[in-house]
Amino acid sequence: MRVSPVWLRAGGIAAAGTAVIACTTTAAVGGTSSSPRPATSSPAKPRAAVLKATAQPPGPAVTTAGSARPDASAPGAGAAAAPALTPKQLAGQRVIYSYKGLTVPARLLYLIRHGDAAGVIFFSGNISSKTQIAGVVRQLVRADGAATNPVHAPLLLMTDQEGGLVRRLPGAPALSEKQIGEAAHPAAAAKDAGTGAAANLRSVGMNLNLAPVLDVYRKAGDFDDQFQRSYSKSQNKVSYLGADFIRAQQAGGVAATAKHFPGLGAATKHQNTDEAPVTLTVSKARLRSIDEYPYQAAISAKVKLVMTSWARYPALAPRPAGLSWAIVHGELRDRLQFGGVTITDAMEAGALTSYGSIEHRALLAAGAGMDLMLCSGQNVAEGVQCLDGLENGYTSGSLGKAMFLRAETRVRNLRASLQP
Repeated sequence: MRVSPVWLRAGGIAAAGTAVIACTTTAAVGGTSSSPRPATSSPAKPRAAVLKATAQPPGPAVTTAGSARPDASAPGAGAAAAPALTPKQLAGQRVIYSYKGLTVPARLLYLIRHGDAAGVIFFSGNISSKTQIAGVVRQLVRADGAATNPVHAPLLLMTDQEGGLVRRLPGAPALSEKQIGEAAHPAAAAKDAGTGAAANLRSVGMNLNLAPVLDVYRKAGDFDDQFQRSYSKSQNKVSYLGADFIRAQQAGGVAATAKHFPGLGAATKHQNTDEAPVTLTVSKARLRSIDEYPYQAAISAKVKLVMTSWARYPALAPRPAGLSWAIVHGELRDRLQFGGVTITDAMEAGALTSYGSIEHRALLAAGAGMDLMLCSGQNVAEGVQCLDGLENGYTSGSLGKAMFLRAETRVRNLRASLQP
């Protein structure tokens, strides 16, 4: 989510004006808010000490069936058969990795071949041309199909292709969300953007887009508006344009991600959770009537994923949203009836500096009900630390096994729902 005024080019691929904005990570601007251990090519790794999650009480069991609205990632909607997985592999189904440069590290390929990864996020620094990144995707797909991998489902291969300034690949969508909101025919523009994003990502083999942003911005030049990442100040307009984008993109075979729940629209220009803790003192009534409002339309549109923010919302809970059971379950699962996959923002974010190591943050996020952990520091070691934390949480019992398996099932069914 870090925003940089520096426009970075990746081997000449970035069109003029294409910003490298880490809307989900610090990594896209070449830095991280934490200092993950250096990655090595060796598959061996030390076992982290068992960490006891200090997350809020897990609350009642929540399934993706029953009152939750079904979608393609929920059990019962094309659910994938459950393979026999080791605790490490179960943990791996909840980790998204990243790496630096144009070459996939041997360590990441090893993890994928052995069923220890759910997917990979790509940034501009990973891409020199569409031909090059398509070749990388094929390499990852081959690793995923190895006989040593018991999970027979497409990897989640993702990027941030919001449109306008926030694009990792050249091409569609050309318009930013703000430009779409101000267009003469905004609904048509939103649909075109979703269709274009899907075609663009599918052309290189990617199957998941960390878009659209559903933040309802408040003032000109604020956190979202300065990079044209919000459709409108009107929650109604954000709702229907976001839903139009989601339907069009998912019809094109690319999963959509609504972000950043419960909303960053009230954040000022310098309130950036990738750099430091952010507290948004918005009343519960306004959070629900403005910021959370667009998610109702997104869920009705069957959005496959929702990304939570790392901001704190004292009106809802004391902890950052992605570490809060009250927000992940109380607001998103129970109140809004979302039955799909939840994904964190960047695990290395500066907003989480007081929450310990990556291992511990993973325990807290999983304990709060997050399904996927986005390790986006462009260092495979960060993902391995997350993997260790989740595996230890599962085997020690500090993470409830039933809840853990429900999360893994949601992710596995999401993967099974995507085109190979």
